[in-house]
Amino acid sequence: MLSSAVSVPAYAADILLSQGKPVATSTVEKPSLSGDKAVDGDTTTRWASAVSADPQWLRVDLGQPSTVHRVQLNWEAAYAKKYRIEISDDGVHFSVVTTVDNGRGGTDTLSGLNAHGRYLRFVGTTRATKYGYSLWEIQAFGTADSTGDTQPPTRPTGLTTGAVTANSVALSWSPSTDNVGVVGYDVLRAGQVVATSATTSYNDTGLAPDTSYTYAVRARDAAGNTSAASDAVTARTQSGGTGSFVLAAAGDIAERCTASDPNCVHPKTAKLVEAMRPAAVITMGDNQYDDAHLSDFQKYYDTTWGRFKNITHPIPGNHESYDSPKYQGYHDYFGQIATPQGNNYYSWDMGNWHFVALDSNDFVTHELAESPQLTWLKQDLAKNTKGCVAAYYHHPRYSSGDHGDNPDSIALWQLMVDNKVDLVLNGHDHDYERFLPQNTDGRADPNGPVEIVGGTGGADLYDLHATHPTTAKLLRTYGVLKLSMTDTTFATQLIGVDGAVLDSSPTYTCH
Repeated sequence: MLSSAVSVPAYAADILLSQGKPVATSTVEKPSLSGDKAVDGDTTTRWASAVSADPQWLRVDLGQPSTVHRVQLNWEAAYAKKYRIEISDDGVHFSVVTTVDNGRGGTDTLSGLNAHGRYLRFVGTTRATKYGYSLWEIQAFGTADSTGDTQPPTRPTGLTTGAVTANSVALSWSPSTDNVGVVGYDVLRAGQVVATSATTSYNDTGLAPDTSYTYAVRARDAAGNTSAASDAVTARTQSGGTGSFVLAAAGDIAERCTASDPNCVHPKTAKLVEAMRPAAVITMGDNQYDDAHLSDFQKYYDTTWGRFKNITHPIPGNHESYDSPKYQGYHDYFGQIATPQGNNYYSWDMGNWHFVALDSNDFVTHELAESPQLTWLKQDLAKNTKGCVAAYYHHPRYSSGDHGDNPDSIALWQLMVDNKVDLVLNGHDHDYERFLPQNTDGRADPNGPVEIVGGTGGADLYDLHATHPTTAKLLRTYGVLKLSMTDTTFATQLIGVDGAVLDSSPTYTCH
């Protein structure tokens, strides 16, 4: 089906759902032709996919479940001869809304639709030219589920406390219901909102030892309606809890954009770091895109995450290695901070924690011989006297993201397991995934490390794939990891760009 540049009747309540919303794409021809340009309302800017490649896609997150009645595509010269429009509730599993087999360029208006979901995707299957696909604008019209909604969610029930340590209280509750849908829960401590959780659990960290705290929760829907607060519960933290501190962590951070672009994410994640007031900042590689030149670090990363430079403990990703000579921009920008012990890999201590920062570009080479870095790591871990150990590097051993597992790091992961490393942080896949503690075979094992992929700092997000048996949480989202550490425990939270807690781990005791 296809109608081109024609006037069609609109539903009375239809609004433009797609403009300014987050966009992901399969490829871009170059950074200036990124996917957000197709939803910015400006017909002089455009998205263009890689040249001479099929299929290609562009996905728009409408922000909440919506009913789409009409989609309009305004093509540049490189248009699609065949394509389809898809819809999804979760951004992973899509169903076909409509298919076009005779595209002619110009403006395609696809009307009479009745598709429901949060994520809308264009998938080009046959190009009309030798170039890629290029859209000045893609617009989705319809109604958001929350339009006109004044009914609040039901009051949450079943609020209970779980694990209680000297510095944290774990909370969980039964889900509320709503005529449209619950989008989150406000967590109240002593009657004041201290966090918003996207799930029915929350781990309140950074508390004082031997102190009583009273909690309640209330539900919130997409229209901003809030329920009455739940029954309150009280918990008393344990005594002790010395050496507590908070860290902020993320990888895959600074795209070549600034705060003047509303779709630029790294200024937003930097504000999350600022709000955490961390004792130190950990970056898990690909700090700066695309080739991590010094000029790009200075123009982009430095304007946001650069404000934490003096407390940052960085490691390089694959993009830092694309500069010529390799790592030049990374070394010039961070200076001694990047190589405090003469190499891209090093270790440092805080409290009762030993942190190992690695350059995992050494572990994606398909080489079997032991690298000098691995030899150094064995020696470093053998000399460690701290009771808790964390390691961080770019390429994850296990991942349900686009890059998937990295079999070249089996020996590295074995070393983590053998030395009872407690926490491993990675980037590379632009998503969030928290794993249960797991052993060398990727099986759940309380004696293994907790791995977290946190490539959520600002780079364009990737698609997700089937989860691992040990996946505790998998999200396609932006955010910053908040790590709450004590002398004997750790707990993690993913804080979204709106300040909401998107995931909250249990409090783990160090091995």
